[in-house]
Amino acid sequence: MSTPAPLVNPAVPAAPVTLYTTVDSPVGELLLTGDGIALTSLSVPGQRGGATVLPGWRREPAAFAEAERQLGEYFAGERRTFELPIAPVGSDFRQRVWNALDDVPYGATVSYRGLAEAAGSPGAVRAIGGAVGSNPLLVIRPCHRVIGADGSLTGYSGGLDRKRTLLTLEGVL
Repeated sequence: MSTPAPLVNPAVPAAPVTLYTTVDSPVGELLLTGDGIALTSLSVPGQRGGATVLPGWRREPAAFAEAERQLGEYFAGERRTFELPIAPVGSDFRQRVWNALDDVPYGATVSYRGLAEAAGSPGAVRAIGGAVGSNPLLVIRPCHRVIGADGSLTGYSGGLDRKRTLLTLEGVL
């Protein structure tokens, strides 16, 4: 009796394994995910739309050593920008908005309208809010720097207390 052939097509590459680790921080535990080359998400417990560890994911702290080092420097007030390979997944519109977030400097804020203009979509303020709220790279891509037109702290998928902590760290509050 012969053994049946496996149901694997060698011409189709295997799906990449998602790597992850957790890092303690002043805003709580951070969940970092990636593909072994780039960071794909950074989320916090209870985050609206945040990543959660799934079966098949592999804990691999060493893959995130550089990200952990840079995050430690940021929280110690020694780093203002991140120099990490990132690969967030999102539509072209969301990618454009997230790229515009990268231009909001440490210690500064921008309104949703200002971010809409910077992203080349001045009439899409609500859609900009949706894209900011779906940012998969909290802290790294500084969506915490986006505030209401009147200067109020509005929406943050990680929670307003965390937003306040990050803006205080950066000297905004």
